[in-house]
Amino acid sequence: MLPCYNEELTIGQLVRDFKQVLPDADIYVYDNASSDKTAERAKEAGAIVCHEARRGKGNVIRRMFSDIEADIYVMADGDGTYDPKDAPRLIDLLKEQKLAMVVGRRANIAADAGRKGHAFGNRIFNTTFRWMFTSGFSDIFSGYRVFSRRFVKSFPALAAGFETETEISVHALTLKLPVAEHEVSYATRPDGSESKLSTFGDGFRILRAFFLLMKEVRPLQFFSILGGLSLLLSLYFGVPVIIEYFMTDLVTFIPRWVACVGMLILSLMMFVCGLILDSLARFRIEQKLLAYLATPSKTPS
Repeated sequence: MLPCYNEELTIGQLVRDFKQVLPDADIYVYDNASSDKTAERAKEAGAIVCHEARRGKGNVIRRMFSDIEADIYVMADGDGTYDPKDAPRLIDLLKEQKLAMVVGRRANIAADAGRKGHAFGNRIFNTTFRWMFTSGFSDIFSGYRVFSRRFVKSFPALAAGFETETEISVHALTLKLPVAEHEVSYATRPDGSESKLSTFGDGFRILRAFFLLMKEVRPLQFFSILGGLSLLLSLYFGVPVIIEYFMTDLVTFIPRWVACVGMLILSLMMFVCGLILDSLARFRIEQKLLAYLATPSKTPS
């Protein structure tokens, strides 16, 4: 499965390389409303070309997961930065260990001179991800992945853009699915090919997705942090008032005291919301896990 947007320079050769290393595989290229000849080049190379009009990688992945029927799914970006020769090893790892997903951990991504800003962002986001969702992956933005049928057909794809890899990673960690990483080659784009990732625009959307997903899958921790911040503000406003009262038996900082009580009530409300939503989150996780187990597993042994 190769999601593409304006990749006419690379998609033809990429399809031919995948057909060479995976001769029994169906090669799907999903053209995301490209303005160049991506679809034509993919069809000439022998790919099955489909189209998704809504822009965004997440929209393409949702469509691919919905449309394609297979036992094993290999997904890679259409920009030619991933080496098709790594695919057989990723597939073997999935089959040998009976995994739900194998992530291709990109080698030397930080040394890629063409992506210094992206490489720095990757380090920051991966560190933030491990803090928010516990450790599990060292390269959450890798576009080179192999999935089992169970994973693909039970994954509720909601993301629209590049935050989709984050959503996939959180889904796997939340359900405690069997996953693994394996190092893969990672190359620079050819001359004339441009990255579709906006360092600041997509970076902000990914960071927003982090917080939204934390709210959904770890609401007790999320609202406890907010409640703790509110409690600190309550102490900031309230301590001078309390000191004044014990020293003078008077309260002259009425606005500060009102703010203190308000922040304290808000802190308690946040904690109670976290407790309630934590129970709902557990129920949703149970339903997702049941959907995963209910999906027939056709992965060859």
